[in-house]
Amino acid sequence: MSRTAFPFATHDVAGLARALGRELAASEKTPGHVELLNMLARSAGYRNFQHFRANHAAEARLASLPAPPEPVDLKRVEHAAKHFDGAGRLTRWPAKDSRRALCLWVLWSRIPAAETFNEAQVNELLRAWHLFDDPALLRRCLFDTGRLWRTPDGRRYRRIEQRPPEEALVLIRHLGRQAH
Repeated sequence: MSRTAFPFATHDVAGLARALGRELAASEKTPGHVELLNMLARSAGYRNFQHFRANHAAEARLASLPAPPEPVDLKRVEHAAKHFDGAGRLTRWPAKDSRRALCLWVLWSRIPAAETFNEAQVNELLRAWHLFDDPALLRRCLFDTGRLWRTPDGRRYRRIEQRPPEEALVLIRHLGRQAH
């Protein structure tokens, strides 16, 4: 039976050594092969060796995904990101349509999927994500651009599921990392 090799690396070898030392000191008997694998995996921050192995397999699958079909204009993403504060809230309404579109994708991504909201609930969500106090503008723009569905009487709203463009995905990921 062939053996699959899993690369093992750590950013902090001293931390790994301390954690591994604690694991070895706590064990009552000499650990076997499987126990050593689990100790090494836990020392590197995984729950156990199976978690380490599954994580490695997922990384390999993601690395094999094709590159985005279109190049991403990072400068455009950077300009749109300047309209958000450190907590990821929209500070001002962009003057350019291309930047507005990216900002609307960010707001769209924060609306819970497959849930129906009334107008007041949508306004409450949008108020939490912007600082210029105009949820009606944002709600209308989300509807007009086909990102939000509403009943003809305007009482019920729901996010329309779709794949954002690559630039919007980059901005959403950037703002998600920035807010943490």
